[in-house]
Amino acid sequence: QNWSRGMSYCLHSESHLDAGPIYVRENGKLHVVNQGAGGIQNGAPKTRPFRLFSRGFSVELCMNREDDRARRQRTDHFIFTYTKEGNLRYSAKSLFSLVLGYISDNVDHIDSLIGFPEQIAEKLFSAAEARQKFTEPVTGLRALQKFTEAYGNLVLCSLCLRNRYLVISEKLEEIKSFRELTCLDLSCCKLGDEHELLEHLTKEALSSVKRLLLKDNSLSDAGLRRMTAPVRVLKKGLENLLVLDLSCNPKITDVGIGYLLSFKKLNCLDISGTGLKDVNAVIKRIQIQIGLVHSKVPLKEFDHSNCKTEGWAEQTVLQWEQAVMEAIKPQDNLRSRTAALHFYGKTHRIEEVVKCKLVEAETKASGNLQFYKEKVQNCHLPLKNEVAGSHELKKNKKRALAEQERERTSKQKHLCLTVEDWDLLNTY
Repeated sequence: QNWSRGMSYCLHSESHLDAGPIYVRENGKLHVVNQGAGGIQNGAPKTRPFRLFSRGFSVELCMNREDDRARRQRTDHFIFTYTKEGNLRYSAKSLFSLVLGYISDNVDHIDSLIGFPEQIAEKLFSAAEARQKFTEPVTGLRALQKFTEAYGNLVLCSLCLRNRYLVISEKLEEIKSFRELTCLDLSCCKLGDEHELLEHLTKEALSSVKRLLLKDNSLSDAGLRRMTAPVRVLKKGLENLLVLDLSCNPKITDVGIGYLLSFKKLNCLDISGTGLKDVNAVIKRIQIQIGLVHSKVPLKEFDHSNCKTEGWAEQTVLQWEQAVMEAIKPQDNLRSRTAALHFYGKTHRIEEVVKCKLVEAETKASGNLQFYKEKVQNCHLPLKNEVAGSHELKKNKKRALAEQERERTSKQKHLCLTVEDWDLLNTY
């Protein structure tokens, strides 16, 4: 018993170590040592919670603070919610969400998405867009190209960049990566004849464009010649164009309008505010050669409300615009709250009405020069009118053929196959 008391005293001297309960067998019975009193308690041992770590031990539940990206990925594995009682609870995300987040973080390393299901690809694009992966300078372009080459117009079918020249300058390569666009609005951007984006319009990737709005872009006859060269000679490029707006370009003359006659599928044309010399001759020429009639009232096709940014990358274009606005230090008159909502939320941009200063001056001089293609006459009209209409059509065709023959004989086809045209074609 003296030996057991000595052992108890020794343990009491090292009370700073919490080793848990200690049991001693004496005279066939099991005793537990009471460290607080320095004695031994007889009888059955009492249950006591066992400590795996000492009282001063603590664990910090976080990743390495120097690697913020790794910490973000680890916390993304859980969804934190509050109960009705105000308690914070978390639940693990599904395996699909975890895999989707991982791939979106490394979307620039994807080799190809061709053949990948569209439904999953759209979710992957949205996840990468939420992480702003497409705003990064190099990796963003590479990731965007993987989607556009696999899904084409699903990524973006319509693009509106009117009055946004800075976005075009900063994200030109990204804009050129979009394929199979059906509508493109570049109004009021002052691009000029030599801009790289105008040259890109003649590429095969944009042969699907049906609506092209180039209002107020400082274009001249040389720019139209470059833009229409593939259509005039190779029958490629913008051969599917239906609506063309070239208004408010004073440097376009009667010669430049001649290049537009190669667009045989045109349904609507606007050349108001151009530098035409003989307006009546141009109106007659357009009507005879491509069958467009001069409209006395403004057409709805040119009110700049039909072309909007639509597709998976709609919010991506808004993020580009917001980044450019922040880079140039926006002035006080800009609505920062609205811009923030556009940047962070899934909201649609409210398109403003295009106001061109050249419209009031130039259109007053030349008048409203908008053209449209007449619809086929109804079958319930009298037979005499139909016969008269058919005779009129035959006369128009004969006039068109005669005029085309004159151009071929007098100019000896130098408008279609000039040396400059061949130089242009060699660049494609």
